[in-house]
This record gives sequence, C-alpha cells and structure tokens, in this order.
Amino acid sequence: MEQVNFILIAQGLFGLCTFVTIGWLLSENREKINYFSALTGIGVQILCALITTRIEWVRAGFLKASEGINILKTATISGTSFVFGHLGGGDLPFALKEGSNAFVFAFQPLPMIMVISALSMLLFHWRILPAIVRGLSWGFRKTLGIGGALGVCAAAKVFLGQTDAPLLIRPYLNKLSRSELFTVMTAGMATTSASIMILYATILEKKISDPISHILTASIISIPAAIVISRLIVPQEGATTDGDMIMPYHFSSSMEAVSQGASDGMKLFLSIIAMLVVMLALVAFVNAILESLPFVDNQAITLQRIFGMIMAPITWLMGITWEESFAAGKLLGTKTVLNEVIAFIDLTQLPKGELSTRSNLIMMYALCGFANFSSIGIQIGGLGTMAPERRSEIISLGFKALIAGTIASCMSGTVIGILRLGG
Repeated sequence: MEQVNFILIAQGLFGLCTFVTIGWLLSENREKINYFSALTGIGVQILCALITTRIEWVRAGFLKASEGINILKTATISGTSFVFGHLGGGDLPFALKEGSNAFVFAFQPLPMIMVISALSMLLFHWRILPAIVRGLSWGFRKTLGIGGALGVCAAAKVFLGQTDAPLLIRPYLNKLSRSELFTVMTAGMATTSASIMILYATILEKKISDPISHILTASIISIPAAIVISRLIVPQEGATTDGDMIMPYHFSSSMEAVSQGASDGMKLFLSIIAMLVVMLALVAFVNAILESLPFVDNQAITLQRIFGMIMAPITWLMGITWEESFAAGKLLGTKTVLNEVIAFIDLTQLPKGELSTRSNLIMMYALCGFANFSSIGIQIGGLGTMAPERRSEIISLGFKALIAGTIASCMSGTVIGILRLGG
C-alpha cells in the first residue's frame, strides 16, 4: 500500500507541475512572468489546504457549518412542505410503493438557494460578510502580492457568484490591468458561490462524507490557484490597482435585505431548473443520435464516453489511477461542456466501486467551480455591463478564462489527493 501511495503522490506532483507548465505554455508574455509569485501562490494553496483539512479547530468549525446547513435544510423543508405539500418534503397522502422515491429535486433541495441568498443579503446588511471579505482580502494581498481591488474581488469569490463579486469593485474595473481583469474572470470560473454550495452539498451528501466542509475548502484553495494560473497566462505588468470594497447593496432594513435576497435567489432557482431541463434533454437527444453510429468495444457512442476519452489524461494527472480515469474524465467533460450541477449528479449515480473514495473526493474538488462554456456568456454579459469600455477585451479573454479556471480547479483536486495520501 505504501508503494501505491508513493506512486500516486508522485503522479499528483507531476500533474501539479504539468498544470503549471500548461499555464506557462499559454502565456502571452513569458518574459514578464513573476516566478517567485507563482511559487508563492502554489505554496499558499497547499498551506490553505493543510489548514482547512488538518488543523483540528478549523475542521471543527467546518463541522459546525455542516450542522448549521442541516438546520437550514430542516427549516427550508418547513417552508417547502407548506408551499408544495408532499412534493416539498411534507407527509405523503398515499402509500409509497416499494422501490419508489418521493424525492423531487426542484421542490426539496433547490429552494434552499432562495433561503441562502436571503441570508447572504442579511449578512451583508449586518456588515458581517463584508468584514470577512476584508480579512481574506488582506491575507491574499499580503501573501500573493496582488492589489487591493483584486484582493477584495478574490476574497469575495469565496462566497459570491462570478458576477456578484466584481460588483464590490465596480468603480475600479476600468482601471484594472489586463492581467487583473483576467484574474477576476479566472477566479469566477474556478470557484463557486455560497448560494449554490448548499445545493452541491445536498446532491453529494450520500456520496461524500461531510461535503460542505470540502466545498468550503475547495472555494478557498482554488483562489490562489486561479491567481497563479491567470498570472502565468496573462502576466502582470506595471503597478497593481489599489482600491477597497464598495458596498453594492444599500438596504433600509433587515427585512428589505431578506426580500431582495429572496428575489435574487428565486431568479437563480428558476434559472437552474430551466438549465437542468434543457441541458439534460439536449444530452439525451445527442446521445440518441450518436447511438445510431457503429458500436465501439460493443458499447454505444455517447457524449459521456467521448468526454471520458478526452479528459481521462487530465484526471490521471490529478492523481487518479488510469483504471478510474475514464469514468472521472466523463465527469470533468460533463462539467466543462454542460455544468457542474449535472456533473455532481452524475458523480452520485456512478456504480459503487467505479471510483474509489479518494478519487470521488478529488473529483468533487475538480468539479467545484463554474468553469463551463455557458459561464463565458455569463461573464461577458455581467462584466461587460459593469465595464462596457472593456467588453471587447472581456470577450477576447473568455475562452482563456475557461481554460485557466479549469486548470485551477484541477490543481485543487490534485493538492487534496496528495494530502489525502500524505497522512
């Protein structure tokens, strides 16, 4: 077993170096790369991973967060069961047949998005979330050598979405260097948001032990990785942009904050429902067409199989065995072409034993981000509206941000895989 562990650790370290090398190969100007800063960023990512996974009081804090999430889930069911009845988790008015399932995805886990969105707005109004963002921003600025404006946005991305976090530095967006703007976009791709973290945790709770603590860790450690990769691809030239947080929300009362958060959450709730219906239908439609082609290895050709073949080498670089890399590659491809929610659902539906416990964990970190093709459009629409003068530049950086965000998420999965075997 020790030999296998050593091989997989070496494989992961090789993968980590390979991901950084890919960033270097894609660089717009290798002469301007700050290699010391890149090494420091990787060190910060590893350090953050160690702190969040190995220090007992931090882990205890994350466990408390998990308990809080369970309380929120129970509280949400109180609302959904009243509004939707048995569809929302209330008592069934009929006897359930053996082997049947009364779980309705749209009416049980998804409504929690609205609750978390309302709670987030309330924490903003009470100045709790801004205080946490400023603390993280200070840490990122001191360790990673980034400017104040970028530090605020990077810290906010731990909690906020890819178009919400830039709102905190909206007055500075036109002043950001090309490298800083690209980092904002990459961080948006590489991480997730508090509103949807709970959905991930609900999907994964039967597959991953204590999923919310891992999701929180993924959101934190992917920030340094995003900064490293983005600055390799588009190196910083000249001085960084100073700036502090600008409050984008101004509420007259706590009730107004809750109302606004609920309204924003409802839009996200409806958007996710529409996206899941359309994307799953499109996948089924394309697979039906592909199945008319000649079989390969006595199996029908599907999008998932194509993704698996393309992405298998990437998942191998993350420290997953070659035997498991094809199944893992399907998940990474699904996340990139479709989105992470569908990939997480597919992860939970894998046959038992197809991925080891460690490989499941690695893939959870690699999938935990918004790096997919639809996010390019979201960023163009969101950032392009906030900084219309830079819209063409945002468009030109969109696909690069997708690649950089994917690499950053894969680096997070790789680091966790190494630490998992490291004792």
